[in-house]
Amino acid sequence: MTRMTPFSSPLLLGFDTIEKSLERIAKGSEGYPPYNIERIRANSDGDPAERLRITLAVAGFTESDLDVTTEENQLIIRGRQGEPEGREYLYRGIAARQFQRTFVLADGMQVIGAELKNGLLAVDLIRPEPERMVRKINISVGD
Repeated sequence: MTRMTPFSSPLLLGFDTIEKSLERIAKGSEGYPPYNIERIRANSDGDPAERLRITLAVAGFTESDLDVTTEENQLIIRGRQGEPEGREYLYRGIAARQFQRTFVLADGMQVIGAELKNGLLAVDLIRPEPERMVRKINISVGD
């Protein structure tokens, strides 16, 4: 018996990558670090029409502990803290843990920058408006 998926319709051609992305997302991920995603509306000083901002709570991480990369259509944010030398903890409630948080990006999304401030890492993204393109396809006649 074959598995029927929403993208197996013969009218949806080339959407197999979206299906794979949805399966990867559905597998779930750990809830650390917590994050927000917000929409930032355009203002009058020439900014792009709309931006998205992903903000992660990364208290205790420095700029050198964090790595923000894009690979294909994914935004990958990694954090690695080293063990501080010369410290003897009587109680350690703040864990020095590693994390990797992955966000699947739609086609055309671009990361425009990242900023670390007060324990929050903000990553800004834009999606430029695509040009609407209509192309006439010639029909050849064969006998």
